[in-house]
Amino acid sequence: MLKTINILNKRARYDYEILETYTAGIVLSGTEIKSIRLGKANITESFCEFNDATELFAINTYIEEYAFGNQFNHKARSERKLLLNKRELKSLHKNVQTKGLTIIPLKLHTNEKGLAKLDIGLCRGKKTYDKRESLKEQDTKRDLDRIKKSF
Repeated sequence: MLKTINILNKRARYDYEILETYTAGIVLSGTEIKSIRLGKANITESFCEFNDATELFAINTYIEEYAFGNQFNHKARSERKLLLNKRELKSLHKNVQTKGLTIIPLKLHTNEKGLAKLDIGLCRGKKTYDKRESLKEQDTKRDLDRIKKSF
C-alpha cells in the first residue's frame, strides 16, 4: 500500500479567494518524485504562469534535493510543467489575461498509482478587511466547536 503525501499551501486560502480548482499532473525527474514521496517539498511561495506557447508552469516550487542522489540530482527551485487538458488551459489562460486573476498551487499530493498531482486554484487576491473577516469566522467556528464538545 502506498503512503499518500499531502503538502498543503495554507497561506493560499488566507491570502486568496479561490474561484475554481483544477488537478494537474507535474512533469518531474526521478529524484524529484523521490523527494516528494519523502515529503520534502514546499509550495507556499509558488505560483503558476503561462509561457509563450500557452503551457502552464509552476514557478518557485521548492522540492528538496534527494539525499541519495548523485550528479544527476535536480535543482531545488526550478520551473515545472503542469499537465492539463487543452480546454482547461485555454479557459485558465483567458481568465488570467482578462479578469486579472492568478493561479496558485493549493495542494501537492500523490494519487493511488503513486503519481504526483498538484491541485491549483484560479484565485483573486483578498483585501485586508476580507482577511479579518475570515479570521473572525475561524474564531467563531472554533468557539462553537468548543461549546459542542462540552455537551
